[in-house]
Amino acid sequence: MVFSSVIFLFQFLPILLFLYYFARDRYRNLVLLLASLIFYAWGEPKNIFLMLLSVFVNYWIGIFLNKFRRQDKLFLTIGVVYNLGILYVFKYLNFSVDTLNRVTGASIQVPAIALPIGISFFTFQIMSYVIDVYRKQVEVQKNILDLALYISLFPQLIAGPIVRYVDVKNQIGQRETSWEKFHMGVIRFAIGFSKKVLIADQLSPMVDTVFAGKYPSIWGHWVGILAYTLQIYFDFSGYSDMAIGMGKMFGFDFLENFNYPYISKSIKEFWRRWHISLSTWFRDYLYIPLGGSRKGKARTYMNLLIVFFLTGLWHGASFNFIVWGLFYAVFLIIERLGFEKILKRLPALIQHVYSLLVIMIGWVFFRADNLGAAVDFIKGMFVPYGKDIAYLNMTLNSQYVFFLMMGILFSVPYTGLMERINASKVGRVLYELFVLLTFILAIIYMVGSGYSPFLYFRF
Repeated sequence: MVFSSVIFLFQFLPILLFLYYFARDRYRNLVLLLASLIFYAWGEPKNIFLMLLSVFVNYWIGIFLNKFRRQDKLFLTIGVVYNLGILYVFKYLNFSVDTLNRVTGASIQVPAIALPIGISFFTFQIMSYVIDVYRKQVEVQKNILDLALYISLFPQLIAGPIVRYVDVKNQIGQRETSWEKFHMGVIRFAIGFSKKVLIADQLSPMVDTVFAGKYPSIWGHWVGILAYTLQIYFDFSGYSDMAIGMGKMFGFDFLENFNYPYISKSIKEFWRRWHISLSTWFRDYLYIPLGGSRKGKARTYMNLLIVFFLTGLWHGASFNFIVWGLFYAVFLIIERLGFEKILKRLPALIQHVYSLLVIMIGWVFFRADNLGAAVDFIKGMFVPYGKDIAYLNMTLNSQYVFFLMMGILFSVPYTGLMERINASKVGRVLYELFVLLTFILAIIYMVGSGYSPFLYFRF
């Protein structure tokens, strides 16, 4: 089940809201838990048992960590090994065996293992709970149903943001629901829904066509990667907006996951604005424990390589994602070596151009089917060939021009304008009317189109 579907928008969500708000306070968590399990099991019923097993195992690991402090390192190790082991088996085992077979010429056979939706997200969430209990940053959760709710809460279960237990522990037990908060949630959900359906989904056919190699020209390649750069941002940030919005409808406050990443003036800044929940997770649970930047330059660079190697691998069992992660690590190291100081002396426009160029080239590795295709695509972005003029109209018709322009227009903040709108009751009403009309238009597009899952579902 996806948020941008008729069954979710007109059946699941309204029924759940009705049951939730008419239930007594002490039963609301149970309502949300059951609804979240139904949501997850809707498309893959058998995988619900894997998630419930993880909840059960990590619940007892937390209990043992708290009770037997002298052996806490042992129980932490068991918890980390178990969680990463489950992730490895379901996400990386086939990739590892295939790679080993290609390198050694062996013919080891393992059954094909289907990837459970959202396993990377809920595994990292439950690991944050275990680690924070070990660090004594949170108290152990003794109610297994509340822990299960934290792990399975449907708004952010499938594609984030990665919600850490420390950020919602108090809200699980007691949270505020009000009309004002519900209203804010509806607006945020509508914005995210519109971003997904009206921009990301509309750019998808162009992206698929260009990456399939149907328009072999410099023009076609640049248009294609621009479209994908906008598509993945509006798809993923749209999901995060919907998750944050629905969280508010049920009284939760989730942290932001995006902060207009394409206005960045460096790659370092980009990673402070893109997928913030993942970046901070790796920072707090891997980069800093490895020593961060406190143990000399060489160690810092090695830590960056490790973190971004694993960041790439976290996104998928493919050499494309590994190269994508290391690609960013290289530029982060280059900036730390002194290029960041040079950048700051350059005009802001040059800083933006540099950042966007690196980001767009990086997205080629993320989107291409394999490394060879990625290299060929990047080559096609810079080496003249094909008939640019002949492909012009085929690549970029008026419809795609419109959605590209809308994507560019809404990928930057309008802080001053929003402050003036919020300062005026009339301005606020007009803004919300615009959001409502856009939401209705998005629903019309959704009803008229087919199934369109979020890009991050595969992670």
